[in-house]
Amino acid sequence: MALSISVVVPVFNEEESLPELTQWIHRVMQEHGFSYEVLLINDGSTDSSWEVIQSLASKNEALKGINFTRNYGKSAALDAGFKRSSGEVVITMDADLQDSPDEIPGLYAMIKGGLDVVSGWKKERHDPISKTIPSKFFNGVTRWISGIQLNDFNCGLKAYRNKVVKNIHIYGEMHRYIPLLAKWNGFPKIGEKVVEHRARKYGYSKFGLERFLNGFLDLISVSFVHRYKKKPMHFFGLLGTLSFFTGFVITAWLIAQKIYGLSQGVKVREVVDQPIFFLALVALVIGAQLFLTGFIAELMTSNQAKEPEYKIDEEINLDF
Repeated sequence: MALSISVVVPVFNEEESLPELTQWIHRVMQEHGFSYEVLLINDGSTDSSWEVIQSLASKNEALKGINFTRNYGKSAALDAGFKRSSGEVVITMDADLQDSPDEIPGLYAMIKGGLDVVSGWKKERHDPISKTIPSKFFNGVTRWISGIQLNDFNCGLKAYRNKVVKNIHIYGEMHRYIPLLAKWNGFPKIGEKVVEHRARKYGYSKFGLERFLNGFLDLISVSFVHRYKKKPMHFFGLLGTLSFFTGFVITAWLIAQKIYGLSQGVKVREVVDQPIFFLALVALVIGAQLFLTGFIAELMTSNQAKEPEYKIDEEINLDF
């Protein structure tokens, strides 16, 4: 019998918050009669987070631990948790207690009500203005490019149908765009829920302002990969054709001009003395290179590896 809920929690140096978080999740599950599991993915913590996870898991079989050999990032941690989750509904949250487990029943109900993905919206945030203003700009651009009307793409508190997480692969820093990946993989029913954002109780934020720059680069990357992953020649071939054709036309025009001048007895500059000739050569070379890039990309997409990008050192309470 499938579990009702799998809670996936990436962990990086959160030794102080883990006992309180797991107790809180357990209380909420018990109050609402949910069968559940909590997957705690230790993403290369340098404190005693893994030892805390081991201790907690020894007292509660619903707690399951995954220990990475080093820090691979939030996307890798979520991907590992998704692959091992067995609940009908999969809920993700951060380990720093800023996401409230009391939101779990509401998120669960929205998924059971027919949605594929529900994203949390931290409408009232306990963050400095140096984070809130860039976040609003980032979310606005992402809405415009993706066409998904969410107010907070970066909120860690989200819920998914199990089928969704089993059919997407996240890597790099793509965790911000899971709703977008879900939509592009055939799961368009995406909703939003206003959730409580709590002030940080322990430790400090692990993310800096650079995540917003990385976020835009990732958005460009994920958009490009979605559009041209299966047909890279359509992108590189188009650019290559335009470049090669431009270079060819310029070169042909220069040569024709030279031949015409010679036939008419008119003095014409040598073709190689004209700067535009070298620009034409550059265009020809770039065009050929873009074509070759397209062919190589086609070969790579036809032989893609499915191996995960992270290494697991140890697992607890998991039979996978």
